[in-house]
This record gives sequence, structure tokens and C-alpha cells, in this order.
Amino acid sequence: MPKTKAKEKMVLISVHIPKQMLEELDEFVKQGVFPSRSEAIRIAIRDLLYRENSRNKNQNVEDLILLPGR
Repeated sequence: MPKTKAKEKMVLISVHIPKQMLEELDEFVKQGVFPSRSEAIRIAIRDLLYRENSRNKNQNVEDLILLPGR
């Protein structure tokens, strides 16, 4: 399971989520899939950022390919 860098400063945020989502998240923690709610949420955000950054980079490459005269 990926861990954050020990020297990286953490910032506390507050998030509202539906009760059902929280119960499912807690079940993953209970089963040992994630060590904590916080770690599960950090992993989900990391994966979202990676996916969106990759998608944006691919979109920029596609935009260059589609430019006329190139």
C-alpha cells in the first residue's frame, strides 16, 4: 500500500459524503483493504489526479496532432 512521504506536511480538510459511501469505505478499512479512512481517501484523490493529469496530457497531444499545417 503506498504511503505518503514522512516529511510531507498534511493539511486537514472536511468533506461531506453520503452515509452509504462512508459505510462502504469503513467496510474496506474493516477488511484491511486500507489502513484508515484517511489513507483510502488520499489514495482515491491521488488516483484521480493521476488519471486527470494523464488525460489532459493526452488531450494536449491530440490537439497538436489535429492542428492544420503540422
